[in-house]
Amino acid sequence: MSMFTRKMRMLTAVVMESDRDSVVKALLEKGVMEFVHIGLLPADKMAKLSEHSSAVPKAALTDMRVRVETLMKEGGMKLPEISAEAADSLPPLDMEGFRRTLDKLSLSLQSIRDRQRSINQEINALSEIIRYSTEKKDDYLDLRVGMPAHGNADDLHARLEQIGGVFLFSRKPYISLTLRRDSSRVTDVMDKFGWTESTDSEAQKSAGAEAIGEAKALTESCRNELGKLADEAAERIRSNGKALSDIWTNVRVHELCEHVESYFSYTRNTSLFSGWVPEEYSDDISALITKVTDGRCIIEWTEADEVPRGEVPVEMSSPKVLRPFEHLVRNYSTPEYGSINPTPFTAAAYLCMFALMFADLGQGFILLLVGLIGSWLYRKNPTKPDGIISRYLCSLLIFLGPASMAGGLLFGSCFGFSLIPALWFNYDAVVEGEPVQGLIQDIYDILGITIKFGIVIIYLGLVLNWINLVRKKRYFELVFDKNGLVGGVMYALGIWFAWGFVASGYRTFPSSPFFAPVLISCLALIVIKGPLEAVLKAREGHKESVGHVIMSTVMDFLVEVLEIFSGLLSNTLSFMRVAGLGIAHASLMSAFYQMADMPGNIIAKVLIMILGNLLVIVLEGLSAGIQSLRLNYYEFFTKYFTGHGVAFEPVGLRSRASAD
Repeated sequence: MSMFTRKMRMLTAVVMESDRDSVVKALLEKGVMEFVHIGLLPADKMAKLSEHSSAVPKAALTDMRVRVETLMKEGGMKLPEISAEAADSLPPLDMEGFRRTLDKLSLSLQSIRDRQRSINQEINALSEIIRYSTEKKDDYLDLRVGMPAHGNADDLHARLEQIGGVFLFSRKPYISLTLRRDSSRVTDVMDKFGWTESTDSEAQKSAGAEAIGEAKALTESCRNELGKLADEAAERIRSNGKALSDIWTNVRVHELCEHVESYFSYTRNTSLFSGWVPEEYSDDISALITKVTDGRCIIEWTEADEVPRGEVPVEMSSPKVLRPFEHLVRNYSTPEYGSINPTPFTAAAYLCMFALMFADLGQGFILLLVGLIGSWLYRKNPTKPDGIISRYLCSLLIFLGPASMAGGLLFGSCFGFSLIPALWFNYDAVVEGEPVQGLIQDIYDILGITIKFGIVIIYLGLVLNWINLVRKKRYFELVFDKNGLVGGVMYALGIWFAWGFVASGYRTFPSSPFFAPVLISCLALIVIKGPLEAVLKAREGHKESVGHVIMSTVMDFLVEVLEIFSGLLSNTLSFMRVAGLGIAHASLMSAFYQMADMPGNIIAKVLIMILGNLLVIVLEGLSAGIQSLRLNYYEFFTKYFTGHGVAFEPVGLRSRASAD
């Protein structure tokens, strides 16, 4: 793992038109290149190049692939892995033949689809009736109890079923329950059979409950039938699994080839392409292209330093085990090329914060267990859609569980009980005000721990920012920026000043001969920042008036000083929420155990303790996860993270299913 984002190089190559297909398939097999359009060549050379044209548009290939994927998903089938051998030995693309195969399968499923549609409509109507009855909205329902004077009852029943509702014709008097909006249609049908309402008051009273009971039974029966139809459709699709897999593989490879070739430009006999490759693969790619073309190629490499930083794609070279935290980083933004890789620092900070807020050996084990079981179930059923506990959350819980368990060992907490000796101090005892031995005596000491932790995190962010600025050679910002050296020194002065004030029992401010000179020097640097910036702009041809420079300097000085003092102070105090949630966690568990002591029944006590633990795991675990994320994003990332990067997305045989 590199501390920084992965180094990149840009390949530009010219190959013979006859070697194009072989080169494309070889690059897809390697899967480490992100292609870019040729747009940096001189205009006279670009005029001699033509764009790629294809007999089958990429959109048509994508539509065909999505159609196959939809069928395979319905059949519970996994998408096949595409090997290099399979790609090389593909039969010709036969779109018309593929369409005939898919149309034939779709036609065989049509009767099932029609029945499913009909049952779903019936379920919707029944559910609406049940909902209105449950909500006591009888005005929306039309209940009738009676008998037809003439005609066949089965014919009446069949015609009413076409309208939709609940009809009990297996007993007398007959019962009809429909929606009020269909009452005119029901009346028209019943009038033709001479329907007469019953005068039996008892039958009228019980009819509604009977009809709703029948509606619930019908709904359950319909859902069971839907399940059987879905199984039948899936089985029919799986019986065509080989053909579907072959079609998908063929279409997918051609789609990827079209995607790659869309970046190519051509002369009559040659093909020109370009793309970004991680530096460690550059020799392999050169050798691969040379081998495939038998040396009939020209290869040129452009270093990332020769291209504007914002145009270089970014890949974070994090170990696979840290992928859940890389996902957290990507949710925020993509880091700038050549900057610090935030993933390992995010992982360490996030786990420490979570452990301090949700420290419990037993509850942490439950989180770990949920993560492991959830991940196993998703691996066992790869086509299963994400539920409330998603795949990503399961992978994150595998880390958060042990972090919580480590916190429980430090603070001696297991399911809210002090069942184990604390390696550091007894958190629950401190929160409950019990006398404890050691440096941590009360809640204020816990708050002090989290503030010190916050100072470490903020300073780590500042140091990472200084490293990024040095690598980007932005020395002016390194010295004068609020997150640069000036801001870091003033933050250190503020910490020293506050520390001395707290150490004196909040009675006297600390004094030292270095304090005033260092503070004045920092303020002076902030003052001269504006004029120096104006001089640098003037050298580049952007001159500003003296009055404008003076006004800007004054305003920037006031804003900068305010941001350094108030911003860093609020960032530091924000870490008190770590203590707040930790205290809330301990207090909630204490409250539940006090409630468990109230009933005399042992079963009631156990039930309260189990429900209390479950509630705390869900609510407090969610709160701790969200607050850990917030502190990373707003207190840590804002010190060093510049999210101006473009994510590196290589194209290969194993690229994600949805091609660009």
